[in-house]
Amino acid sequence: MRALRFCLVITLLGFASQHAALAQAGKHSAHENLGVVNFKTSCSGVAQPQFNRAVALMHSFQFARAIEGFKETLASDPSCAIAYWGIALSDWGNPFGTGQRPAAQLEQGLSAVEQGRSGQAKTERERAFIEAVARLYADVGKTDQRSRILAYESAMADLSSRYPDDEEAAIFHALALAASADPADKTYARQLQAGAILDKLFAQHPDHPGLAHYIIHAYDVAPLAGRAVGAARRYAEIAPSAPHALHMPSHTFTRVGYWQDSIAANRAAAAASDREGQIAEELHDMDYLTYAYLQRGQDRAALSMVRSAGEVFSRFDPKVLLSGAAGPPAGYFAHAAIPARYCLERRAWADAAKLVLTRSLI
Repeated sequence: MRALRFCLVITLLGFASQHAALAQAGKHSAHENLGVVNFKTSCSGVAQPQFNRAVALMHSFQFARAIEGFKETLASDPSCAIAYWGIALSDWGNPFGTGQRPAAQLEQGLSAVEQGRSGQAKTERERAFIEAVARLYADVGKTDQRSRILAYESAMADLSSRYPDDEEAAIFHALALAASADPADKTYARQLQAGAILDKLFAQHPDHPGLAHYIIHAYDVAPLAGRAVGAARRYAEIAPSAPHALHMPSHTFTRVGYWQDSIAANRAAAAASDREGQIAEELHDMDYLTYAYLQRGQDRAALSMVRSAGEVFSRFDPKVLLSGAAGPPAGYFAHAAIPARYCLERRAWADAAKLVLTRSLI
């Protein structure tokens, strides 16, 4: 009888533990829509949906929220070492961001890699993901950033080749290809290679946030932008809970001259970025919005952006390295570009001569 009671207690405790973890995973889901991601792991059944949610956030460049999600995954299953891969890749930030990564950001990413290695991921595939992201942080003092980015792309190419049925591996390889493209290469070889991978998968998984997002990035040059219109039309519908998913379609709309679509996208994106406290992202949205207003001849609306940008910039903290897709450089850029665009597009040269530069702290 005691044995029966003991088994009953253990069973109930197990159900209670699982219920608590599921409640933690589900607390985000009432009004949250991030798209559909299925990144298979060896983690527990409770941790798996938490991990998928964190990857979905990362696919929409919601890096701070993704890191929180991966930490929730580890709280549910401390043996889920692949979660450290997600933290490390999120620590890198926007792969299309320009400039050198700050030392503090590199230290955080390397720490996550080391924790992932010491966590002894349960499968060779999961260990391969951790070793691939390690290339971004390896020998920082001896190897330049460009070489590390290319090494990461090469590692992801190898991983995807070794696991040809792993769609997430293919997606992250395609992202690495597009992000490592040489801007001077006007054949757009890497972008086209990435786009071919993504287009094929997007036809099979039309609700995947990373596929829509990275297609837009892969074709984010004027000669290729028309190829991304379908993905641009879908992305905000796939992941409306990510501010960047509301903004990113406007990259394509701007390239192809769909100004009213860009206005609608960035008005929604700026409001969402403001709600999430992603100030650099909000300024980036406003920059695109200003340009679209000017192309439509809506000078009064553009002027309202110029006037409100100062207040938004007053809330900008360049010490916040990771939040949404836009980092500190994007915040500074937008703050300078918004009034400059307003003068340039209207040929208001006297006003342009009066613009005051803001000193960057980065």
